[in-house]
Amino acid sequence: MKNTTIASTRIIEIPKIEDPKGRGNLSVIEKDCVPFDIKRVYYLYDVPSTSYRGGHAHKELQQLLLPLSGSFDVMLKDGKETKTITLNKPNKGLLIVPGIWRELDNFSSGAVCLVLASEVYKEDDYIYDFEDFIAAKK
Repeated sequence: MKNTTIASTRIIEIPKIEDPKGRGNLSVIEKDCVPFDIKRVYYLYDVPSTSYRGGHAHKELQQLLLPLSGSFDVMLKDGKETKTITLNKPNKGLLIVPGIWRELDNFSSGAVCLVLASEVYKEDDYIYDFEDFIAAKK
């Protein structure tokens, strides 16, 4: 697993095209927007406000989390530092690199989280136990 820190994560702004007639906005995700090839796309929705998602880290996978609707918090941990980021703008996504623990919670009503992933699902890329994560970081 890569020895990354929270400082390796960042907000990526997706270009926003505003309609001059006031009919809404359009954002387009193309190759230059995301710093990896997208191999999997999935989304979270209907998450109760009292629930959380995530609770794991990845050894190799990178992800871009986008709040398509509503808002939610992403708590990041690298073994030394913890940081919480609120995502609430559909044209601003959070890039999470390998070796970062993440937990998503505080979902607003109607929140939708789109996830763009650098790899297809591989069970052995996940670390689900926080103590195992800490041990792998050393």
